[in-house]
This record gives sequence, structure tokens and C-alpha cells, in this order.
Amino acid sequence: MALDIRRFIQRFVEEAADHLPRLREGISALEQGHADREQINELFRAAHTLKGSSRMLKLVPITALAHSTEELLSALRDGSLTATPTVTSLLSQAVDGLADFVSRLAEGATGDDLPAADEALCSALENAAHGQAPSQPSTPPPLTSVPVPSTALATESDLRLSDTVRVRLDRLDDVIRLMGEVLSGHHHLHTLVDQARALSTTLPAEQQAPFHSFHRELKDSVLSHDSLMSDLHDRALQMRMLPLSVVFDPLAHMSRELAQSLGKQVDCRVRGSEIELDRQMIDRLSDPLIHLLRNALDHGLEPPAERQAAGKSPRGQLVIEAWQDADWVVVEMRDDGAGIALDVVRQKALAKQLISEEQLNALSEQETLELIFLPGFSTKSMITDFSGRGVGMDVVKRTVVDDLNGDLQLASERGSGTRFTLRLPLSLAMMRVLLVSVGGVNIGVTAPYVSELVECSSQSFIDAAGQRTLILRNEFVPVVSLAQLLELPETTAVTDTTLLLVVHQRHQKLALIIDSLIDERDRVIKPLPVHLRHLPLVSGMVSMGRNALVSLLHVPALLESTRHTAQRPSHERTSSTLAKRILVVDDSLNTREIEKDVLEAWGYHVTLAENGRDGLAKALAEPFDAVLTDVEMPVMDGFALTARLRENEAYRDRPIIIITSREKEADRRRGIEVGADAYIVKGSFDQNNLVETLQALLG
Repeated sequence: MALDIRRFIQRFVEEAADHLPRLREGISALEQGHADREQINELFRAAHTLKGSSRMLKLVPITALAHSTEELLSALRDGSLTATPTVTSLLSQAVDGLADFVSRLAEGATGDDLPAADEALCSALENAAHGQAPSQPSTPPPLTSVPVPSTALATESDLRLSDTVRVRLDRLDDVIRLMGEVLSGHHHLHTLVDQARALSTTLPAEQQAPFHSFHRELKDSVLSHDSLMSDLHDRALQMRMLPLSVVFDPLAHMSRELAQSLGKQVDCRVRGSEIELDRQMIDRLSDPLIHLLRNALDHGLEPPAERQAAGKSPRGQLVIEAWQDADWVVVEMRDDGAGIALDVVRQKALAKQLISEEQLNALSEQETLELIFLPGFSTKSMITDFSGRGVGMDVVKRTVVDDLNGDLQLASERGSGTRFTLRLPLSLAMMRVLLVSVGGVNIGVTAPYVSELVECSSQSFIDAAGQRTLILRNEFVPVVSLAQLLELPETTAVTDTTLLLVVHQRHQKLALIIDSLIDERDRVIKPLPVHLRHLPLVSGMVSMGRNALVSLLHVPALLESTRHTAQRPSHERTSSTLAKRILVVDDSLNTREIEKDVLEAWGYHVTLAENGRDGLAKALAEPFDAVLTDVEMPVMDGFALTARLRENEAYRDRPIIIITSREKEADRRRGIEVGADAYIVKGSFDQNNLVETLQALLG
């Protein structure tokens, strides 16, 4: 079925109406010498977005002019060019030209109706980008004003009122914002109800009956309005919801054209395009999805001849799918291409000095894959216009995780394809929030990052290389004081139990010591004001009523900041110990890291693997003096790994230690049967016992 491009022209006009003022504002700052690096980056991204969006809609003149503008801004961004009056003049002419094109579209023009881009202006922009004297561009056409469309009236019998009303997006945003304020104020009434109940106990007996009557009526009134207020706010949010088809349909069309330009063939299938997301989410999601599409076509899918040689159909398969999972929307893009070559990823990471060789050797297969999210990483030997020129996978990840409060997962199998999975909240306007008290301050944590609340005694913690650690089922979870992390005063109350808030992002967990849980409910999320956006550990705010605001903890940044920050004790190291290489295999990121820290504190050289298959591949690729493995792992468990290693001559007599949460005698016997030298239960884990066992086995 042919795609009706006209459906999306209006959306492009609205999008351009946001970007063009930013471009003008940025160019003005350039002229005055006030533009910093980030503002130049914003200019580049605005031009890049206009180029990508216009290309999808076949708006060729806009694409050409935006591309030339992007070339010049790219030179400014990388510092090879400075903002001279000639440069800013060219940029101003380019923005005028783009604005004129957008005005024509707003008047009803299509891509075919637009005049060609000014070749002289495009050449001047690109010449200036490459340090050449720009040729004199022709005077750009004057900016055409956008008239307000009028409705022609026919005979009375033909006069009909439309069942829809067009509302400016900023006005709709104002309504939703005000609804959020009203809802926050209503939540405060619950506090007043509780205060009224407490006040009743201080009144004389003769006043108790009438006050109880007042309290009951107040409580009933507040409760009766609860569902009404929530429903009203939900209805307001629904007015801003859009189906994913506004993004998915152009992507499908774009995939065929871009594949053809690369000499490739692709069948793009779209599923779940009827799923709705907040307009704010849709707008911010467009750029990451466009880049993932380009990545799949450029890096993933092979040319037809190469596919046929590998026994595949010459036409590649690309699937863009969405489905709803409770309060989340999952968007998945997968292809059946060549997959990601881990050896190429390793070589590129080392060549660009993004990681040291020692650090690289310690990474699991999944962690190696995720090196593509590092800033500046690219497996392409030459960056082209098609591959996005600097708008890399790091920007995709930052947008999904930081801007959209979501999660991005990557899976790839060599020769079979790659899958990117985005997990996103339905809206950024309201989310489930847990309020906790720490050091006399209230802190909010959005529910998607909360794993569980745990109450335990201080004796439950173990010391793992200087890091306080909790053994939670089959995992080692680091324990830290949230008050210390936030530089708040520690509570002096002495209790037998400790309350822990376990937060997580994907495979990483952290147990935060808190004072108490205050509340849990859906709350309106407020963005940070401009002067607070530099705070890395705060992602937003929620209102507690009466103008009291509570900061929301930015869990991804918190996890990143606490990783590898604990102080490690030093031990007496011998030359024989320093030479020993240990392979640690466990599907828990926390457990791998903690065992690695323990062993490295004693001078061992440690390499990590995330499952039995990954561990087996690494063990066969290079020799290790000993192997530590978990039992319960995906793909290949620890028993199977131990048995496979014992079949290999190199590991027939090498120490293999099983560390697991399984305590049954039958499991111990099975461990011995497959060839393990020692069996350590995590519940009774002691780092000294582990090191002593390892030293004894290594002789």
C-alpha cells in the first residue's frame, strides 16, 4: 500500500516551527560571540533533524538545504571553523530559505510543488564548511507569511461543523500542566484530613461529636473527588496521545528508499503502530528510531550477493514492533543481518582508546557488545552522510535513558541479526513514585527503577573487598548509604534492622539504606528548572502540596556514579599470585563485579563472562589458571560448563569452583560428579574462605 505522505506534512511543519526559532536564536548568539559548545551542538542537531525528517517525506529541496547547513554547522562544532560574519550571514540565509519552504508547506504545498534549493547558497555553505572562500549566493526568496486558513461557506444545506477542533500544542500543554497542579493540590487535602483527625483528640469532650461529623464529611468529600480528579487528568493526557504510526509508517517508507540507495533490498514490517504514546514521547523518539534504522541498514543488513552466499534470502528482513506491557510501551527493531562482530568492536574500542586492553579482557560478551554505546564509537572506517555523521549510538542511549526515562537493550548473534529493545513509559507527565525519607529530607524514586524494599539486620551484610554487600537470593548486591551519596546528615537512631530500597537498571542493582518509606502513588512529574539541570543525580521533581517540591533521584546516573567507587583493601601479594588468571562466570552483573573486586584485591587477574556459553568461549580462547562459576545461568548453566571444560585437555586438572545459592546436597553431589573441585554456597559466602580455597587449589 502506498504511503500517503500528505498525512505527515503538517506534523513536519509543526516540528520545523520548533526548530527554526532555535536556529535563529543560536545564529544570533554566534553573531554576538556568546554561543558555547552545547549551543552549537543544538544548532547542529536541529539542522540534522530537519534533514532526516524532510528526507523521509521526500521534501528534496529542504533536505538539500538542511544538509548543506549541517555541513557548515559540523565544521563549527568540531572546531575546524570559526563563526565569522560571513559564516553567520550564510547560516541566516539558509534558515530564511528553510523557513520559506516550510511556509509554502503550511499553505498546502507538497514536496513536488516546492522550488529547487538555491544551488549557489548550498555551494557557498559547503565551500565555507571546507575552508574555501564561499561564492556569492543569490538573494534568498522572501519569507512568505503563513495565512490563517479560512473556511468557505456554501449553501446552508452544505454548512457542517467539524467534529474536531485544532488546538495549539502549547495551549494543550498549559492545560495539562495546570491539571497537574490541581491534582497535586488535591493530594494535599489528604494531609489535611489526617491533621483534622489528629486535632480531634485535643478537643474537649463536648466538641468531639460535631468535629467528628465535620471530619467524616471532609474525608468523604476528598475521597469522592479522588477518582474524578485522576480521571480528569487522564483525559487531559489522552488528548496529547498519538499513535506510533506517525513514526512507524514513515520509517517503513524510509527503509526501502535508503536500502535502495545502499544497493540493498529490505522488507520492512510494522506491527503495533496503533499503540499510543504521549506526544512529548513521540517527538523525542523519532531521532533515536531513525538512527537505529540507519544502523540496521548500513551496518546490519548485508548486500544481496553476500546474503545469498550465506544461504539467506537476498531480501533482508526488518521488523519494527511495539506492544504494551502494563504502564510501559516496548518498541523493538530487529533485523536478520550479519549481527555485530565482537572482534571488530574490540579492535575499534582499542584503536580509539575508549578502553584499555586489560579492561576489555575483563568484559563479558554482552558488555563488549554495549561498547557501541560509548561516545565516539563507530565500526565504520569512514563516517558518511548516511550513517549520521556524529549523531551516534551514545546519543540514542542518552535520549532513551536520560530524556525518556526508559531502557535500551541490545542483543546480537553473529550471522543471525541484531535486536534493539526500547522500554518506555506511556507518558513523562505522570508516573508512579515512591517517596522515602533520608537524612531528614524527602526523596522520590520512580517505580520503574524500584526492584524491592528489604528490611534486614546489619548482621546480614558481608564484606566483599571493602564493599558492604547483601546476598539477595542468587545475587550479591552492593549496599550503600543514600544519605552519604547525597551528602546528607546520617541518622543517629540505633536500630536492630536496616531498611533498604533496592533499585535497578537492567542487570545492575544497588541497595540503598534509607530511613523510612513515606508514600507511594501516581504523581505529576515536573521537569527541572534551567538552573538545576546540571545536577546529575536529579531527574525531575514532584509536588507535595503547598508549594513543597521533592527531588526525583536519577537512578541510572546514581548507578553509574557508585560503580567501582568503593575503597578496596590492599593485601600482601606474591609474584606467583600476580601471575594467576581467573575466569569468573555469572549472569548477575553485581555478582561478577563483586567477585572480581575480591579477587583483584588479592592480586589475581580476572576476566568476566556472563553465562556458560560466553565462559566456555573465553576459556577455550586463552588459558586460565582457575574458573569460578555460578550454576543458574541462561544459555548454558554452571554444571554443563564444568562438564564441558573437563572434556578439554587444558582444563582437565585446572581448579573449578562452583559458587551458587543452591544448598541441597543433591546439587553438591552433582557439582562433584561433573568435576568441580569446590562448592561454595552464596548464603554463607566469606571472601577469606574463597581466597583460601583458591590458594589451596592453585598450590
